[in-house]
Amino acid sequence: MAIGVRLVVALVLALVAGSAWGQSSPTVGAILTLLRAGGYVIVVRHGATHADQADTDPLNLDNVAKQRQLNDKGRADAEAVGNAFKAAGVPIGKSISSRFYRAVETARLIGGKEPEPTLEVSEGGLVVSPNENNRRAQAFRAIVAAPPAAGTNTLVVSHKPNILDAFGKDWFEIREGEAAIFRPDGKGSYTLIARVPIDQWATVKK
Repeated sequence: MAIGVRLVVALVLALVAGSAWGQSSPTVGAILTLLRAGGYVIVVRHGATHADQADTDPLNLDNVAKQRQLNDKGRADAEAVGNAFKAAGVPIGKSISSRFYRAVETARLIGGKEPEPTLEVSEGGLVVSPNENNRRAQAFRAIVAAPPAAGTNTLVVSHKPNILDAFGKDWFEIREGEAAIFRPDGKGSYTLIARVPIDQWATVKK
């Protein structure tokens, strides 16, 4: 790792430690610098959706027409994040999404590739058992704890209920499109580095 990158890593980790005690958080520019080196898991709640739509056929996840969809803002915001990652040289390796199309589409626009849809991060709601929801929460945490392939970051796009179940009450107010950046420690655990509302990526100066 170059000396400059090591200094940025040290600075951001210090800021992260400070944020745990209610102090300043790392800037989006510093976060992008970290992501450029790889080794992080980027968890995103799917982008903005149509508030007048609902999932009316939740037992059939292939029935996209009966699902709540991204609206134009959701697509534009996700595309803007993808452009910010591309401009900053952020490498996305594995891309994982919920099987709901709004998550698939968000992951595609951010990661620039087709994601791997999986039930492990799909919203279950009332159509699956409490045991299955708990299993998915455990599986979600395992995905975040898995170190990405060398020099890449893992992208995971899911839903508020899944993120809340996996990571706790601090995520109750997570907004559509918001990202949480985690660093796996290679020992089955992970550290939260920062949370970034979707509109903050566009504030980075080119």
